[in-house]
Amino acid sequence: MPTIVTLTPNTTLDHTVIIPSFVHLKTIRSTGSFFSMGGKPTDASFILGTLGIPSLALGCAAGAIGRKVEDLLHERGVTTDFIEVNGETRINTIIVCEDVIGQTTLTVNTLDVLPEHVEALKRRYAEALEDASVVVMGGTLPRGVTPEFYAECIEMARARHVPTVYDAAEPNLSIGLAACPTYIKPNEAELGQLMGQTIESFEEAFAAGRQILEQYGTAPIITLGPQGALAVLPDRAYRIPPLPVEVVSAGGAGDAVLAGITASLHRGQPIEDGLRLGFAAAAATCLLPGTADVRAADVERLLPQVALIPYPG
Repeated sequence: MPTIVTLTPNTTLDHTVIIPSFVHLKTIRSTGSFFSMGGKPTDASFILGTLGIPSLALGCAAGAIGRKVEDLLHERGVTTDFIEVNGETRINTIIVCEDVIGQTTLTVNTLDVLPEHVEALKRRYAEALEDASVVVMGGTLPRGVTPEFYAECIEMARARHVPTVYDAAEPNLSIGLAACPTYIKPNEAELGQLMGQTIESFEEAFAAGRQILEQYGTAPIITLGPQGALAVLPDRAYRIPPLPVEVVSAGGAGDAVLAGITASLHRGQPIEDGLRLGFAAAAATCLLPGTADVRAADVERLLPQVALIPYPG
């Protein structure tokens, strides 16, 4: 049976810390602390598992933190097949201040990947492609892995006619994009870095999206923060307004969009179904403090509220 495959070279555990406010050079006592999934593709697997959609998670992992990542995925019904590398799977810290909207993320890079690890991961990936319905890949890269890794993996999937959903920042984004993935999901900052300009409006995002589509044949799903999102497809485009939810933490919201797109490709559904599911799941992740944490009941409740408005209207 065809399988969703997610590929995460730089596995992550997110530690979310909630504080009343940030005061420099003072001891701050947390009002809440949560460990949850991290890393764009593994987040997608985690969310898909919560929604009852199984997947195979590939990547690199190490140490006790790597085993914790696997345990979290297994709890959601995800099958894992990570290459054990040197160092330690990283822990990123998400700081949520109760007196402001949004969060701050502190990232680290603690995996050490050798050439033989990269080759082993490519072999496992090639095997997984034989039964893959769709591949999700992206995120940062650990030491020892170059951005060309993403381009090669996208090309391997294309050679087997397996659609790819790719989400990364520069320089990984442009190098992977040159291999022509099926979809990318940049936010406004990542799109601006790719295009060499500031993206502040739907008009600017649409122009950039059309340029990407025409040059690479890749459809961008662009998230624009509080403005919502813009999906630029080959023969149509949609503006997707944000849902009015009380945001506890937006960690993993973009990865929920990846999960929705992936689900529709896996099921052979129209991309519109994937957009609705993805943005309902994105809103649902905002209701909980943990990264990519979501309740299926919230997704089901929010799904009818997602609007796809033709753009330009």
